[in-house]
Amino acid sequence: MAEAEQVKVDETPISPIQRRDSLEKHLQTRPDPKDLKDRHILLDTNAAPSLQSAAQDLERQRATDSLKKGLEKRPEKEELIERNILPDSTAAPGIQGQQKELEKHMRADSLEEKMKNRPKPEELIKEGILQADEDPTK
Repeated sequence: MAEAEQVKVDETPISPIQRRDSLEKHLQTRPDPKDLKDRHILLDTNAAPSLQSAAQDLERQRATDSLKKGLEKRPEKEELIERNILPDSTAAPGIQGQQKELEKHMRADSLEEKMKNRPKPEELIKEGILQADEDPTK
């Protein structure tokens, strides 16, 4: 039973012609260097292979330094709020849009209510706030 489970390896010799044909077939389906570089399998560099690792480390360090420099120059949250870049809200970012929309509707409702309760021009003339010649209805 143990012998039946063993896999037998085909040890028959391959002719040089079959080997060449097999190799040619595989070379025809081989991806081009640009594709390998796009997939980050082949490095896109002219550096010698012995220097490629050091070049990668230097590039990564340069990017890290650039990010650190950018973060150091980044304005504080309070400054962004003062410049109206960030909203002055303690709400979660996911609901800030809804909060802003609600505030907008509340302002519209308040303005509408004030417009309904505003005094008539005749009352303003009586109280001396408007002159008779400033009556907006005429």
